[in-house]
Amino acid sequence: MNRPEQRVVTLAHGGGGKAMRDLIETVFTATFQPDAMEDQARLMDAALQEPGARLAFTTDSFVVDPVEFPGGDIGKIAVCGTVNDLAVGGARPLWLSAAFIIEEGTEIALLERVVASMKSEADKAGVRIVTGDTKVVGRGMADKLFVTTSGVGVIPAGRELAATQVRPGDVAIVNGVLGDHGAAILAARGDMALSAEIPSDCQGLGHLIEAVISAAPGARAARDATRGGLASALNEIAEAAGVGIEIEETALPLRPEVRGMCEILGLDPLYLANEGTLVVFVPEDEAPAALLAMRTVAAGRGATIIGRATPDQPGRVTMRTLFGGARIVDMLVGEQLPRIC
Repeated sequence: MNRPEQRVVTLAHGGGGKAMRDLIETVFTATFQPDAMEDQARLMDAALQEPGARLAFTTDSFVVDPVEFPGGDIGKIAVCGTVNDLAVGGARPLWLSAAFIIEEGTEIALLERVVASMKSEADKAGVRIVTGDTKVVGRGMADKLFVTTSGVGVIPAGRELAATQVRPGDVAIVNGVLGDHGAAILAARGDMALSAEIPSDCQGLGHLIEAVISAAPGARAARDATRGGLASALNEIAEAAGVGIEIEETALPLRPEVRGMCEILGLDPLYLANEGTLVVFVPEDEAPAALLAMRTVAAGRGATIIGRATPDQPGRVTMRTLFGGARIVDMLVGEQLPRIC
């Protein structure tokens, strides 16, 4: 490893020799504690033996500027984002892999903080980071750190959460406020001298989904509202299910700081990214139970009904505005903000 006064990543840390081994052992495996130092993880869980159980597998890459921000960092997003992609499909997340592309000159202390954050979030979600990889690139070839995570989970027999399952009359519920992550990143960049202290909503949603399914076994679909925000998530569901979706502007949960920032900058909070917010559709008669169950979980204390699926205008999302009119809510075109997750 480098001497203490030189605790930064060098190209030698990616060269396959002692420096790389030292980096992996002191920063990564010391924290993640894999079962063995092999080129693959060997996995077994009782859930895999249940008749009718299915594997769920997802992968995602994460780039965010800044790497650390109020409420989280790139490592926390990587774990939560992958866990959430499994959970909204009804899977119980079990294992993650993590691959790191590290820019030469990155402080090892930053790596240690990110890795500790990942371990903390994995523990909260009940998953293990069991395998991974590191690559070091030259200065200017990355922005400090990029992370790719893949996740494996098990969908129990008989469970079917999918956008195609949504039916007219189903109720749409979100678990909390909208747009916090996008607003937090924008404020943290400091480009526009915004003084608002808005923390990211970054959090794992696996326990929340389990609570919803337990209380509302007829739950149809869930989608985490990440890039493209709530608007894009709703459009994807409407198109897949062949239903219309109508939401109420007065029901949308927004922090005053986020609403104010959007008004100042001309942004639409429906398109701001979230990293711990989902929308779930349940049959109307199960909505009260689902809402109550969500509010008993920390990630769902702000749960609220925002609208419902309709037989009208299949594939289209509309919003009933504050003034009683109707506005079409399309998919996001282009980008509101770059490098958000």
